[in-house]
Amino acid sequence: MKTISKIITTALLVAFTGSALADVTIKAGPRKGRLLEVDKEKAEFFVEKDRTISIAFYDAEMKAQPAAAQVVSATAEAPNGKTKLEFEKKGDLLVSKAPLPAGEHYTVVVQVKSGADAKPKNFRIKLDLSTCAGCSNPEYACTCDE
Repeated sequence: MKTISKIITTALLVAFTGSALADVTIKAGPRKGRLLEVDKEKAEFFVEKDRTISIAFYDAEMKAQPAAAQVVSATAEAPNGKTKLEFEKKGDLLVSKAPLPAGEHYTVVVQVKSGADAKPKNFRIKLDLSTCAGCSNPEYACTCDE
């Protein structure tokens, strides 16, 4: 009886994990950055040439919206230690005050709140700045099925 119970539990775990992972498809924004689904809007994570992060906001119809009450923070989990990045408003974007640490192939954790009192939503992004040959997006925003 214990064996059957373990088999059923394992099967349910695999089924639910598989369906949860299937919903994690990466979408790219107009600037070829990675789209992050935040409440009713979308935020586009983009690494600039100077290695700063810029965040653009879009409504449900993908029309650009100026940064307003949104709050963004990020932590780069580089091999030489974690670095917290703060953001400031520049034009219609939120831009990190400091660049990402040197190197790549580490995780950047981005936290976005639609307002100061809103519940935060966290995103883990594997930083790979090389360009995908299939979709021509940076690898962190690659939309290919590979």
